Amino acid sequence: MKKLLIMGKEGRLEKYTDDRTILKKYEIVYVPLDASDNEILEKGRDAECIIVDAVGSVSGYIIDNMPNLKLIHSEGVGYQGIDVKAAAERSIYVCNCKGMNSTAVAEQTILLMLGLLRDVVGGDGSVRKGTQIITKEAYMLEGSLKELGECTVGLIGFGDIAKATARLLRVFGAKVVYYKPNRLTKEEEGEYKADYMPLDCLLGVSDIVSLHLPVSSETKYMADETFFKKMKNTSYLINTSRGELVNSKALVEAIECGEIAGAGLDTIDGEPVHEDNPLLSISNQNSKKLLLSCHIGGITGASFKRGYNMIWSSIEKVEKGERPDNVVNL
Repeated sequence: MKKLLIMGKEGRLEKYTDDRTILKKYEIVYVPLDASDNEILEKGRDAECIIVDAVGSVSGYIIDNMPNLKLIHSEGVGYQGIDVKAAAERSIYVCNCKGMNSTAVAEQTILLMLGLLRDVVGGDGSVRKGTQIITKEAYMLEGSLKELGECTVGLIGFGDIAKATARLLRVFGAKVVYYKPNRLTKEEEGEYKADYMPLDCLLGVSDIVSLHLPVSSETKYMADETFFKKMKNTSYLINTSRGELVNSKALVEAIECGEIAGAGLDTIDGEPVHEDNPLLSISNQNSKKLLLSCHIGGITGASFKRGYNMIWSSIEKVEKGERPDNVVNL
């Protein structure tokens, strides 16, 4: 019987594998994410495949000391913690579940946009306080609630999630503009009904700016004081990508001084959030302008089922001597 080493929480593999009979073909062992390299090797040295949580790590030491290892598969899209170079040196495939959660994260992105445009947090609070009629009258007098269809939405980055977001925005009737270093083809722009703009232009015209980028030396904390000054003071920032794209202190300052209208974040720099996080320092007056969710954009049941279908497909292909899908290192 072949051995699989699972680095992460127990239960997801069994829950999201449609064909339960496939589980009987393997000896499956688990180690927690915080296990040491030696603890991992003690339980899984002879495993042929590692399935690792997207935020987990697989060191070169582990890779070099697992003689039967053929495949390392991220349970999600991320694989930053895997030593892809060490794996490549031994011709071990490293794969991810590319696209597994694009629909789910796109829906979360739209949810945050709508939550801000319709002041969901403020409205909820007014109902609980018994002031909903006063709040409703104020909304009508100010005309402050917006429809997504009247907005220009700027997408920074245009990978799988941004593409799925663009498709949903089209249903609402929003105008979509985008920026990425390598512009899409005219055919792709037509398919997604997205117009290219240089970054500074996008920031200046967008009612909503949505981040869809990986973290790199070029993008880390790109949403900073200078970035927010280029946005309209009526516009919102959305981040469902990586928390490290946004300078939290600069974001709070931009909201407090009215440089932007607010922000919706599913990912935060420094998770879990501790009491000294700058986001928690926002004033009570402006707290409703900061809509937070607990990094749940990509963790729907459907996403995990898609992911495990990809994982089992990759395992099967490697066993047959074929190249798996979504290889990131070879």
